[in-house]
Amino acid sequence: MAHLFYDLDFTVSVFIVHGNQVLLVHHRKLEKWLPVGGHIEIGEDPETAAKREAKEESGLEIELVGDRPPREFPGTTILTAPSYLDIHDIKGDHRHIGMIYSRGRPVPKSRWPSNHAIRWSRISSKSWATPPGKFPRRSSSTAPRRCGVSGWSKA
Repeated sequence: MAHLFYDLDFTVSVFIVHGNQVLLVHHRKLEKWLPVGGHIEIGEDPETAAKREAKEESGLEIELVGDRPPREFPGTTILTAPSYLDIHDIKGDHRHIGMIYSRGRPVPKSRWPSNHAIRWSRISSKSWATPPGKFPRRSSSTAPRRCGVSGWSKA
């Protein structure tokens, strides 16, 4: 995607959670395991971008879990609030404003991911959805593996 501004882009990230596991994607450039996410495209709102990125990167359709005001007003679309926002450096003086959703859940009957560059990792504590740099340790296997969750049913 072309940058909207020289020094700033808007992005979304979603921690897709199922039971006590979170879905992570291997970022080739950064060589890190991260939640699904990416740039908000022109004409998109953050919620639509989060759902699109989840589908593109994992094959899963998701619903976002979070706060919403109790009602809509004429001419206003109410969106799920991100868990937190951050500004992170990318390269030189270019930065991203990240809208991070700490909980997305797969929609029942979604196609489970089978890509080798994504995996389910065990959540090691109840306070796992914390800002970058404080993410819980990955599961014991550090090699990419095929993903899947057996016995999944609607929660």
